[in-house]
Amino acid sequence: MSTTTTEKPETPTKSGGINMGGFLRSSLQQVFVFAALIAIYIFFMIFAPNFAQPNIALDIIQQSAYIGVMALGATFVIATGGIDLSSGTGMTLVAVMAGIFMAGDWLNLPTGLGIPLVIAFGAFMGLLNGLNISVLGLPPFIATLAMMMVARGLSLIISGASSITIANPQYKFIASGQIIPGVANAILIFAVLAVVAWVLLNKTLLGRYALAIGSNEEATRLSGVNVKLWKTLVYVTAGIFVAFGAILYSGRFGFVQPAEGVGFELNVIAAVVIGGTSLAGGRANIVGTVVGALIMETLKKGLQMMGIAQEWQLVVTGIVVLIAVFVDILRRKRATAV
Repeated sequence: MSTTTTEKPETPTKSGGINMGGFLRSSLQQVFVFAALIAIYIFFMIFAPNFAQPNIALDIIQQSAYIGVMALGATFVIATGGIDLSSGTGMTLVAVMAGIFMAGDWLNLPTGLGIPLVIAFGAFMGLLNGLNISVLGLPPFIATLAMMMVARGLSLIISGASSITIANPQYKFIASGQIIPGVANAILIFAVLAVVAWVLLNKTLLGRYALAIGSNEEATRLSGVNVKLWKTLVYVTAGIFVAFGAILYSGRFGFVQPAEGVGFELNVIAAVVIGGTSLAGGRANIVGTVVGALIMETLKKGLQMMGIAQEWQLVVTGIVVLIAVFVDILRRKRATAV
């Protein structure tokens, strides 16, 4: 996986070169995020019983896969200066629909047909978010908050507030099977989707325009870019990643609890921000998002193994997010001061 970071477009020097200051800041940011992950891991190796076992590291990566995949999509949204509060309950609704499509008591479609329908449903949810924001002009916070409530309600209505078992072995194999012995497929899918997200952000118009919109939406519009179209596509992309997250989540456990998902969106946003993507938009870091998801899951796992109560786990996680946001604010102040 590449470790290249996408920042605001580097300012060409008078000689046509690259702004070395921006490049160094980008590199230091990546080093800082990796160093934070290593420091947290070493801390728990010392203070959490049995944390140093190799299977714990694999378990952390596997556990972080579905949040990490959704965070990849959220990186594009936050790069535009937007936010998506519907990713958690949206994931649950998509997982419920996966149960409707493929569970034996429902439509019982073959996996090869059900999976594309699940992904299409996730894209449809993203499309609704995108249209509400770009066409109707709703603030992203309000539009996705409403979608969060709609998704939660529909999940309960469709499922009858009961869990849905997806016993389809092919579906479960997607997340919990092992093409490579000892490595769950969820880890491989997470890695592949991270590469796809990196390419989308760094090598395509989608990523370029997402960053441009986040940097200065009006200037981007005046330069001839169809901001409404590209902003909608950003949310469609995020919806597709939410669908993959739903597949990994429900496929691993083989069932869906319609009441779950509330609060997952905060973990998603935290992973993105910890990874160095700016909440103000215009700066995004796919590799940082992956590391941010690993940091979140490492904290959760380590604190659990230390026997820390769940309420204190939330306190610690919240403090980490506050630090990440504070660092982002400092970084923006320094950038504007240059």
